[in-house]
Amino acid sequence: MNASRHLIKKTSVVNRDAPSGSSWEPNTDVYLADNRLVINVELAGMRREDLELCIDGNELIITGQRPDCGRPSGCSFLVMEIHYGSFTCAFELMEGYDLADAVAAYQNGFLKIEVPQAVRPHPERRALHIAHD
Repeated sequence: MNASRHLIKKTSVVNRDAPSGSSWEPNTDVYLADNRLVINVELAGMRREDLELCIDGNELIITGQRPDCGRPSGCSFLVMEIHYGSFTCAFELMEGYDLADAVAAYQNGFLKIEVPQAVRPHPERRALHIAHD
């Protein structure tokens, strides 16, 4: 995990307009594979239409709304671990990955985003000046 810390920074965004307790953060895996950065987000119970992806510079923003499954009113929970409502999370990518060529797919409750490694042109040959003391 430490190897990827310099490549990506995850930020959770609190939705101030959401009712109290309805803002949540999905479980996320981020890993490197085959010269690409992969972001895998667990979003069970959501449809593709419930999600919005936005690229802003070097930041990838995921916003969504998981609808309540229809819990009966007045029920008393013994265990409550499933979150409903809206969420927003942002991933700030450091240099080296190209969000312009990112691809996303949603299947079986998982959103997978693949960001290829940026192709860096070789620097031109040039003289490097040595400064005098």
